[in-house]
Amino acid sequence: MKYTCIKTVAIYLLTAFPLLLNASTQKVDIARSIMVGNGIAKFIPEGFDAKKVPSFAIEKEPREQGTLPSDWVLVPNFSLTDGKANASLTVPEGTSIYGGGEVTGSLLRNGKTIKLWNTDSGAYGVDNGTRLYQSHPWMMGVRKDGTAFGILFDTSWKAELSSTDNKIELRSEGELFRVFIIDRESPQAVVRGLSELTGTMPMIPRWALGYHQSRFSYSPDRRVIEIADTFRLKRIPCDAIWMDIDYMDGYRIFTFNPQGFPNPKAVNRDLHLRGFHSTWMIDPGAKVDPNYFVYKSGTENDIWVKTADGKDFNGDAWPGAAAFPDFTYPKANKWWQNLYKDFLAQGVDGVWNDVNEPQINDTPNKTMPEDNIHRGGGNLPAGKHIQYHNVYGFLMVKSSREGIMAVRPEKRPFILTRSNFLGGQRYAATWTGDNGSCWDHLKMSVPMSLTLGLSGQPISGADIGGFLFNADADLFGNWIGFGAFYPFARGHACAGTNNKEPWAFGKEVEDASRIALERRYILLPYFYTLMHEASTNGMPIMRPVFFSDPKDLSLRAEEEAFLIGDDLLIIPAFASQPALPKGIWKELSLVNGDTNDKYQAKMKIRGGSIIPTGKIIQNTTESSLDPLTLLVCLDEQGKASGSMYWDAGDGWSYKKGDYSLQQFTAERKDNKVIVKLTGKTGKGETENKDMAIVKVITEKGILHASGNLLEGIEVKL
Repeated sequence: MKYTCIKTVAIYLLTAFPLLLNASTQKVDIARSIMVGNGIAKFIPEGFDAKKVPSFAIEKEPREQGTLPSDWVLVPNFSLTDGKANASLTVPEGTSIYGGGEVTGSLLRNGKTIKLWNTDSGAYGVDNGTRLYQSHPWMMGVRKDGTAFGILFDTSWKAELSSTDNKIELRSEGELFRVFIIDRESPQAVVRGLSELTGTMPMIPRWALGYHQSRFSYSPDRRVIEIADTFRLKRIPCDAIWMDIDYMDGYRIFTFNPQGFPNPKAVNRDLHLRGFHSTWMIDPGAKVDPNYFVYKSGTENDIWVKTADGKDFNGDAWPGAAAFPDFTYPKANKWWQNLYKDFLAQGVDGVWNDVNEPQINDTPNKTMPEDNIHRGGGNLPAGKHIQYHNVYGFLMVKSSREGIMAVRPEKRPFILTRSNFLGGQRYAATWTGDNGSCWDHLKMSVPMSLTLGLSGQPISGADIGGFLFNADADLFGNWIGFGAFYPFARGHACAGTNNKEPWAFGKEVEDASRIALERRYILLPYFYTLMHEASTNGMPIMRPVFFSDPKDLSLRAEEEAFLIGDDLLIIPAFASQPALPKGIWKELSLVNGDTNDKYQAKMKIRGGSIIPTGKIIQNTTESSLDPLTLLVCLDEQGKASGSMYWDAGDGWSYKKGDYSLQQFTAERKDNKVIVKLTGKTGKGETENKDMAIVKVITEKGILHASGNLLEGIEVKL
C-alpha cells in the first residue's frame, strides 16, 4: 500500500491470529531422521504427506546420506494442536538466537515472536510490526562457544514463529511439515548450510550494485530525465532511476500512460545515453476492464485466483477492482511470462514487483480471503489461500524471472520484490518496504538488513531517507552516510512527502551525499567480489559484527555497527558506544573530507586484509579498474591477503570462464611491504592489466607505491 501526505498510518483491526482457547495438543512421533549433508539433518513427522505440503524453500531435494551420528543432540519435537501442526527445538543454555527473515526490532531474537503472514505494513504499523511483507521460517542459534545451528521449518502455511532462551517454535495453521536442522562449527558455516538447502542468489548485473533513485512517482517522462540530468550535473554517482505506478495508464499493469509516458522506449534510450538503467513497477493485480488486453486475455485463459465458490476473485487494488493470477497454476505462469515480451521491448532494464502479498483494500485482513482457491498443477496441489498466501509473491517473482529470461536470455535479470519467502533470493532482491522518515526506522534498518542476510537474502536495503512522511536534512544526511553501504542502496519517497534526492536538503547534505556515494563506487570491486561470493555459497554482503569473532559474547547484540564482508567495518555516525571487534582495525579514508564530514560513517579495515577498490565513477558503464587500488592492512605477523572477482558485469559468459578471480598477498620484509598477485583463475582480463596502486595503512598514515603485481610491488615503510 502507498500513502500520500497523511502523517498517520491506520492500524488494522485484525482477527487473523485468535488465541487458542482450550486447545488440545498431542505429540507426534518422528517417522524418519536422516543426514542430508555435512551437519545437516532432515526430520519427518509421522503422518507427513509430501503431496499436501510441497516445499518452496528447498531448491533441490538433498540426497540422503545415512543415519544421524550417535552424538547428534538437536532433535525437534512435533505436535498437533487441534489438528494444526507445530514443531519446536529445545536450545542450549546461553544461546544467542537470530533470523526470521524480514523483522522489526532487535538483531537478537531471544524472546521475540513474529507472525508469518505476508502483510502490507505501512510504517511497520500492523500488529506492532510483528508481521511484515515476507515470511522466513528459519532461525539460527549461536552457542556460548561460537558453534552454531539453524532450524528450517519447511512449510508455507500461515504460522507464528517464536524464540525464547529455551526454545524455538513454529505453530502453523496447516498440515504436518518437515524440519531441517544444521549443526556446524560457526554461524558462517550455518549460513552456508542454509544456502545448500535453499540455493543462492544468481549474479545480478553490476549496475544493480550502484546507487538507485526512486519516487512515487517521477512523472511525467521529462521529470525522469530532469532527475537524471541533475545527478550528472552535480557529479553525484547514480546508476538507476525507478518508475513507480504513475507511469501506467490508470494503474493498468504492462501499460504506459499516454499523456505522461507516450514514448517509454525514448525515455529508456535517453536514460541509457546518460549512463542510467531503468526499473519499472509491475503489480500482480490486473484491472477488471473487458477492453484491457491483460484482463481480457487472462479471463479468456481462465488464469485468475478463484473464490471459495469457484468464481474469479476480484479485490480492490490500485486500479480499482482487480483480478489476480494464480501462480500455482502452470497455465497462468506461462501467460504471465509472455506479458514481458512487449514490455521489455521498450528498453526496460529492471522490474519491480510490488504489493504482491497480495495487498487488497476491501477485505477485513487486507489480502485475499483465506478460503480462496488456488488450482495448483505440476507438483503443487490445489489448495486454499491460507496455504499459498505466504508464497504468492515468491511464485510471482519466480514467474517474472522465467519470463524475463525467456525474452532476454543474454542478460542477467534484476528483479526487486516486496513480498517473498525463504529461498526467494533465487529469484529477486528485496527492500524493507514502506518505512518512515524517522530516526527509529533509520536505526532499525541495520538489524533488518542483517537479519535478511542471515536468512539467505544477500541483497537488501531500506529506503534511504524513509519512504513515508517528510525527512529533514539531518535525518537524510545521517541516513545516506551509512545507507550508501547497504547491499541494495536506493533513495525513495512517497507521494505528498518532500523531495528526497541528495541535493534536496541544501549544499551541506548534497556534499555529504556525494562523499558517501563516491565511497560506495570506489568500493564497487569489493562489493562485486562479495556478490560473487554470495552467489557461490550464500554468505551475505552485509554481516553482523559478531561474525568477526563468534566466541566474543560482547558482540552478540551489536546492531549499530556492521561489517561489509569480513574486512570492512562500518560505524554509522549515529552509533553510540557500539561494541567493536578486538584486534587490528585501522580507520580508513577513501575520499577527501570523508573523515571530517559529520554525516559519514567511520570505516575501518581489518588487519590481515587486502581490499580491492576502483576509482570514482559516475555510473557502472564507466571503467572502475583503471587504476586498481589495493588497500592493505597487515596483521600481527606482518601479512595480509585478499581477492577480487571481476567479469563483464552482465550476461553469462563468466559461466564459460570469462572472468578473473585474483588472489593477492602482502608480507612485511624488513622495512618494506611486498604485495603480489599470487593466483588468478578465469580467462577474463581486467582493464588494469595486472598493474595496481598499493596503499598500506599504517600508524604513520597511508604509504603507497604502484607497479606490476606479477613482479611484486614494494612499499617502503
